[in-house]
Amino acid sequence: MSDRHPLFKPLVFVGGLVFGFGLGFSQMARPEVVLNFLQFDDFGLIFVMFGAAIVSGIAFALMPRIRDAAPLTGDRYERRLKPFDRNVLVGGAVFGVGWGLSGICPGAAYASLGTGNITILWALAGMFLGAYVQGYWRSHSTDSEPAVAGAD
Repeated sequence: MSDRHPLFKPLVFVGGLVFGFGLGFSQMARPEVVLNFLQFDDFGLIFVMFGAAIVSGIAFALMPRIRDAAPLTGDRYERRLKPFDRNVLVGGAVFGVGWGLSGICPGAAYASLGTGNITILWALAGMFLGAYVQGYWRSHSTDSEPAVAGAD
């Protein structure tokens, strides 16, 4: 997109830097800590997740109200409401199985590389392959379905 703010890439980099540091500092980048959380042995990560959600929620609520504030992507600030449907339920369940098997979620997997966890490359390769297969499947399954009048 050519109408992005000139500081878009440096600020995204800084955001990633802060995100990675936070994941490492909170130990969410350690699969054994995440697995302990998923097995209900350690609830520390729930405070990390809620804390991040609260800070993000406040920022997203306030940013549209600041005069002349616009996202660096060039788009407008707006909410995208996703209905709770079969795809959300099935996708969430499949994501949960993958999260449990690998011991880490996608964002933390990248940060885990920074902490020296080279074995996480297997999980990252699986995530990329899984996303590719899903995208390929979706593009081929929607091409064969008839168009529905009035559908988005």
